[in-house]
Amino acid sequence: MNIWYDNGGKVMKLYVLNTGYLETDKNGVVACATIGTKSRPRVSNEWIKLPVMAFLLETEGGYILFDTGSHPDAMKGYWQETMQETYPLYQKEEERLENQLALCGVKPEDIHTVVMSHMHLDHAGNLHLFPHADVYVPKADFMYGQTMVRLNPDPNTHGGYIKGDMDCQVKQYHLVEEDFTLAPGVEGVNLPGHTPGLLGLVVHLKGGTVILPQDCVYTKENYGPPAKASGFLYDSLSFFSSIEKVRRLEEKYQAKVIFAHDYEFFQTLKLAPAYYE
Repeated sequence: MNIWYDNGGKVMKLYVLNTGYLETDKNGVVACATIGTKSRPRVSNEWIKLPVMAFLLETEGGYILFDTGSHPDAMKGYWQETMQETYPLYQKEEERLENQLALCGVKPEDIHTVVMSHMHLDHAGNLHLFPHADVYVPKADFMYGQTMVRLNPDPNTHGGYIKGDMDCQVKQYHLVEEDFTLAPGVEGVNLPGHTPGLLGLVVHLKGGTVILPQDCVYTKENYGPPAKASGFLYDSLSFFSSIEKVRRLEEKYQAKVIFAHDYEFFQTLKLAPAYYE
């Protein structure tokens, strides 16, 4: 039996936006180590696809956008060379964020609330489209990213952060440190580990609860059980703790977990203009 959240009878829609995909070596996505074991390198190399999703929520109080995908000029010099080589982006014209929103009958200017899971280049790449919006972002990640892009002028030392993304001017940044309720039926949860701070969303739809953990859980293989580390980690202890937090929420609400970068799982999802409700 599903445990559904009482949203006062209000119908909310969740659109999954397809903003293209990255390619990379699987070693950067799923390490061999599981919790409680020593890390060891993967023996073989495997080049895999990583879908890049953003999510649009249509609520009674307005639209909420969760993440903004990759900048359309990523492979034209907007991203640093190291990231273009390690995580090349493949994005069709119809997969640009504004065109995905158009499938839902929405323009960027219609969205006044944006939630950033974290500020990595495949999540914050179109923040420039929302200068009018209130933006919720994990404080620890936002401050770390600002430090990274200003500490050294060489962009190849900035890791997954892009100075252009970090310089975006918005109506107001809300720096999040605790779990919070964003709107009726929409909860923000802290899931650090992949980065110093990371936000996931728990969305209570009429048909059941959906958890959007973003890079807290790259793939079904990361999730387990047992959980497996990602090859790209800021804090391994927090990473495993956050995965278990997602698991507790899944069990509490009998929820559907949408893995952030699992290409096989991605192919099972309903994509915009279809939606979950």
